[in-house]
Formats: sequence, C-alpha cells, structure tokens
Amino acid sequence: MSSTPTFRRLPRAVREQQMLDAAVKVFSRRGYHGASMDEIADDAGISKPMVYAYLGTKEELFVACLHREGNRMTQAVTSAVATDLSADERLWRSLRAFLGFVGAHRDGWAVLYRQARGEQPFAGEIAAMRRRIVEVVTELLDHTLRAEGREAAEVELEVAAYALVGATESVADWLVDHPEADPEQTATRMMNVAWVGAAQLLAGTSWRPPIRRGEAPS
Repeated sequence: MSSTPTFRRLPRAVREQQMLDAAVKVFSRRGYHGASMDEIADDAGISKPMVYAYLGTKEELFVACLHREGNRMTQAVTSAVATDLSADERLWRSLRAFLGFVGAHRDGWAVLYRQARGEQPFAGEIAAMRRRIVEVVTELLDHTLRAEGREAAEVELEVAAYALVGATESVADWLVDHPEADPEQTATRMMNVAWVGAAQLLAGTSWRPPIRRGEAPS
C-alpha cells in the first residue's frame, strides 16, 4: 500500500479558506517568526507542498491572512451602517459590528493588531487598512454634520476619527483577553465613552485652552 497521504478533493476556494483558517490560528499563537509551514499544514490537514502551491511562501501566506481578516473587518463595519440612520445609531452600529467581529474572530484580530503591527513589511499593510477604517469614520462624521447644515474643518474630522478608531482598537484588544466579555455590551460601554465627545463635536461645541497672561491664544 502507498504511504503517500490522500486528501479529499475540494474546490480550490474552499481549500484556500481552510489553509487561511489554519494559518490565522497558528500565526495568532506563534507569531510570524515562530509559526512554521509544517504546523500550518498539519492544522489544515493537508500537505506542506499544497500550502506552497496554493498560497506561496510563508510571507505571502501571512499577507493573505492580513488581507482576508482586514477585509472581513472592514466589510463588517461598512455593511452595518446605513445613511438614513441618526448619527448616534450609525456610530453604535459601527462599534457593535467592529467589536462583534473581534469577538467572533479573536485569532484574526490577534494577527492584525498584535502580530503584524511591529513587523516589516506587514506594518504597512496594517497602516493602510487602518486608514480605510479612519476614512469610513471621517465620512460618517462629515455626512452627519452636512445633514444638519454644518461643516467642520477636515483636520478636525480626521483627528476625531483617529481618536475614535484608536480608542476602539484598544477596547478590542482588551476584549480578546476577556473571552467572558460580551461584545455587544462592550460596544455599549464604548459608545457611552465615545458618543459624549462626538455629540459635542457634532453640536459645534469645542474646548479651547485657557489663555494665561503673556500667552498668545491657540
């Protein structure tokens, strides 16, 4: 009898997703440098040459994982927001979709946020994905202001968007370490923190540093 392993034939797209699922799990545990193609192949239940044939080198496989998880995350957020909703509900739905994604794909978030950010050339991939999320939030704030007949400077909108995204990323990272936490309840808590500031911005309220004697106003 032949000792060569046999594998059930599956459509290429299905097989690739199996490989990516296994790779995300291994990369989340081991990191990029610690992960091995042997372990990924074993976890996927296929041969290592098949991983190389389908998805290329370990670097190419890692980038494929980043793209899939990043696209899933972005799609989850953008598909949850409808333009006919109020500003607070749009932000709430965005937070709920984002944290819901993280809760359901903790390994994927670990790869995106923990494993890739400090590794070149992957950090550039993550920065590009983050900019797309910031653009979505900036457009949300801008659309809401214009709907109320007001505008804000582009830099103000961008800073507000980066602040919201950065805070939500930190909460998402906390969520990964607390599997007992409910993503929707966490989104509600985040909303209570984020919306106070966002609502003030949308209402046209702004804070200014106090002017002290001898100092020029900011």
